[in-house]
Amino acid sequence: MSVALRNAQRAVPVRRAPLRRAVCALRAALGASRFDVGLVCASNALMQRLNGVYRHCPEPTDVLSFPFHQVEAGELPRPCCRGEYNLGDIFLGVEYIHQQCCETGEDFDDVLTVTAAHGLCHLLGYRHDTKPEWQQMYQKEVQILEELNRLTGSRLRPLTAGLF
Repeated sequence: MSVALRNAQRAVPVRRAPLRRAVCALRAALGASRFDVGLVCASNALMQRLNGVYRHCPEPTDVLSFPFHQVEAGELPRPCCRGEYNLGDIFLGVEYIHQQCCETGEDFDDVLTVTAAHGLCHLLGYRHDTKPEWQQMYQKEVQILEELNRLTGSRLRPLTAGLF
């Protein structure tokens, strides 16, 4: 199955091929290789609009996930037909992420990959509204990023270490 990546912003250059490869590896680490994923690199304006409409928080953000299926954390969807082999769409706030990286000195491509991992976890039902939910999601992010690190030699870690 595929990872469809669309760059819907022009403010920040995005290395699409490495990002697509990373998301494919992360999807495999989640056991979801047979499911399609949409990935949109978005501007602050688009993220602000989407965040306002769907979360009633009209400001830009780093990631928004729109799952195709509603599943419990860690469960894979059970599609009924070919058209349902879709995890959903992840909107990466590329402009927002880039601004944060400029302030913190973190590597933009690394943070983009880790943010995509976070979005993938959301597509599979993981949440972080409570401490137990956050702990479960954080552990899943650690697990899939460690698999990506093993494959690529990188040293990526979840960004949400101090959320609770």
